[in-house]
Amino acid sequence: MKLSSTATSCFLTTSLLVFFALASVTDGQAQNAQDLKLKNYRPVSIYKVPQSRIAKARYPAIDLHAHDYPKTDAEVDAWVKTMDAAGISKSVVLSYATGAAFDAIAKKYTRYPDRFEVWCGFDYTGADQPGWEQKAVAELVRCHKMGARGVGELGDKGLGELYSKPTPGYGIHIDDPRMKPLLAKCAELRMPISIHVAEDAWMYQKPDSTNDGLMNSAKWNVDMSKPGILDHDQLVGTLENAVRDNPKTTFIACHLANCNADLTVLGRLFDRYTNLYADVSARYAEFAPIPRFAGAFMEKYANRIVYGTDMGTSADMYHTTFRILESADEHFYEHNRFGYHWPLYGLALSDPTLKKIYSTNALKLLAR
Repeated sequence: MKLSSTATSCFLTTSLLVFFALASVTDGQAQNAQDLKLKNYRPVSIYKVPQSRIAKARYPAIDLHAHDYPKTDAEVDAWVKTMDAAGISKSVVLSYATGAAFDAIAKKYTRYPDRFEVWCGFDYTGADQPGWEQKAVAELVRCHKMGARGVGELGDKGLGELYSKPTPGYGIHIDDPRMKPLLAKCAELRMPISIHVAEDAWMYQKPDSTNDGLMNSAKWNVDMSKPGILDHDQLVGTLENAVRDNPKTTFIACHLANCNADLTVLGRLFDRYTNLYADVSARYAEFAPIPRFAGAFMEKYANRIVYGTDMGTSADMYHTTFRILESADEHFYEHNRFGYHWPLYGLALSDPTLKKIYSTNALKLLAR
């Protein structure tokens, strides 16, 4: 039976209505592109290219940027088993803490003295009072006697050292003159300082249609309207001041100093200061989109870069870091781990560079 043009038109209209109704019901499976929100964008690579699953680091690795994730002894045990399987020989737990809080965290890991180090924070209690520096140095020495072999993670996103517990150091940047006795004592005790300054460039841009890292920027956007807040370049400047003025103190800039959008900034610091290192923790998604440039950077500065994660204790997390550092995989996604919409690429670092980043540099820093 041949349908009339009117009947055909009605049939097509009805079919389209049914299609879009089903699309709205099965949101995420079939969507109208005009209504798709960027936060729901989960592309699947169509490229038929080699895909790697690297379950164990090519060389025994030291994770210089972990935190106090486990809540129980059983969870510590489980973490050690995951580390064994992934080839992580040691994890450095950056506690931020001093006082009783540090003591409790340090005690938690004493059953595995060869697998963990717990680093302390700085105590900013009474920082607005005369004599604070002497008290803070005394607490640093006490924590060292309790097992702290480094300090971290210090953190300054513009308003001062906010990460330390129990008292944040509001208004105190790493180059503040009041920090001098603490930095000098770290040099004397050979305690490296792990420090997070600023955020990556996307977090300072407006979270609009022009922002390349929009989804992360929308979540972690830095509010520059706060009185007294320092911007990205100013914060990197405070780090440089401290590194320059304390040449006997070793600094580890977390997250490649949050200079992933312009690694030449960090390169310039490496060229000038031999007491500066940087970890790659929690920025794999920021440097994996530029594998040739980032890879060349890490090859050039292989003696100054250390492995770190800062992303929990799961086996899959470790596997992702190995894949990005070791493989030559192209155009893959990790939607469950990273908030960006862009594809990732492996850096295919050379064996000598991998060995330095995974362990050689860390062993040098941890040598007492």
